[in-house]
Amino acid sequence: MATDIVVPEMGESIVDARVAKWFKKEGDPVVVGEPLVELETDKVDIEVAAPQSGTLARIAFGQGSDVKIGDVLGAVAEGSGAAAGGSYTRAERSYAAAEGSDAGAERSVPATPSARKAARESKIDIAAVTTSGPRVTRDDVAKAARPAAPAPVAPGTSAPAHPRTSAPAGDRSESRERMSKRRATIAKRLLEVQSTAAMLTTFNEVDMSAVQALRARQKESFSKKYGVGLGLSSFFVKAAVAALREFPRLNAEIQGDDIVLKHYYDIGMAVSAAEGLVVPVVRDADRKSFAEIEAAVRGFAAKANDGTLALEDLRGGTFTITNGGVFGSLMSTPILNPPQVGILGLHAIKERPVGVNGQIVLRPMMYTALTYDHRIVDGAEAVRFLVRVKELIEDPGVLLVEL
Repeated sequence: MATDIVVPEMGESIVDARVAKWFKKEGDPVVVGEPLVELETDKVDIEVAAPQSGTLARIAFGQGSDVKIGDVLGAVAEGSGAAAGGSYTRAERSYAAAEGSDAGAERSVPATPSARKAARESKIDIAAVTTSGPRVTRDDVAKAARPAAPAPVAPGTSAPAHPRTSAPAGDRSESRERMSKRRATIAKRLLEVQSTAAMLTTFNEVDMSAVQALRARQKESFSKKYGVGLGLSSFFVKAAVAALREFPRLNAEIQGDDIVLKHYYDIGMAVSAAEGLVVPVVRDADRKSFAEIEAAVRGFAAKANDGTLALEDLRGGTFTITNGGVFGSLMSTPILNPPQVGILGLHAIKERPVGVNGQIVLRPMMYTALTYDHRIVDGAEAVRFLVRVKELIEDPGVLLVEL
C-alpha cells in the first residue's frame, strides 16, 4: 500500500511553493519522519517528511516545479524495496548513504535548508563545512566558500603570478537564472501595492544627539543586566507605538469599504535576507521592554541570516519599520507592506550643520520617511505622526514616562 506525500498547509497567505530539492531518488528506502523534499515558499523554506517507512515509489513533481497546497508530490510504498525485503533500522540506513544516495548523505549532515541550498549553488560538500553550532548555517557555507588567503612570501622571493580571473576584454556574454519563489512574490506584491494603494511619502529629520548620549551612558550597564546591546531599534519601536496610539488610522487596514482599526501593536521589522526582504513581527510591542525588543530584533536578524525564520515569525503585523541606513541609505521612499497602511523608513545618521539657539552646530542627524495610504490617512495625520516620532526620539526620556 502506498501513502501520498502531500504539499502541507503552510500558514497564512501561502498557497503555493516550488520544489527546491529531493533528498531521495525513486526506489530509495525511507523512514517515517525523515525529510524527503525541500519546498521553497515566498516566506520560508520547509521540509516535507516521509509519511511512513518504506520505499520512495514515485516522484510526481521534480526540482523546480511549482506546486499548490494539497498537490501530491509523490508516494511512499510499504516495504524497503523490491530486492531488499524487510525494513531498515536507523543505524542500517544512515539516511540511505549505504545505498549510494548522494541526497541521503547530504541529509545526514545537520544543516538549515538555506545552508544546503547555498552549498549546492557553491558546489561545496556540506559535510566538510565547519560549524560552531548544532547545525551548519548559511554563514558557515559562505565562510567555506571564501578563497583561502595567499600564503606568505618568504623574504627575497617573488610572489607567484595569479591566474587571470576577470572576463576577457570585450566579453558580452549573458546568463539567465530563474527568480526564487520569494523574489518572484516580492516583485508581484510591489507591483500590486502600487496599483491598489494611494501611496504618499512625507519626510522629516531627527536630531539623534539625545539617543546617542543615552546609549553611550547606559550601553555597558544595559548589556550586563540584560545580555543584549542597546541599539536604535527599541527607541524607534517605542516611539512608533506611542505615535500610533495618537494616530490610530496608521495602525489599521482597509477591508472592502471598512476601516479595521487594530488595538494592538505588532510591529514588523524589515530584515534583508539572502533571498530577499522579509518582515518578522515583534508582537505586542507596546508590552515589551527595551531589552525584549532588542533581543527580538537581533534574534530575527540571526534567523534571517541562517534561514531559520518560522512562519509564525512572519505572520501579521500592523505597522512596519525599515532601516535602509544600515546599508548607507541617506533617504528613500519605502513601499507599503500590504495590507498595512503605514511604513516608517529610517536612514543613515550623518553629521550636518543645524541651527540651535541661534548658532550653527554639527549634530548627528537622520532623515525619516513615512509612506502611508492616502485612502484612509490624511496628509496632516501623517505629518503629525512623523513629527511625534521626531519629538520622542529627540527627548527619549519621555518614552519611559509615556510607555
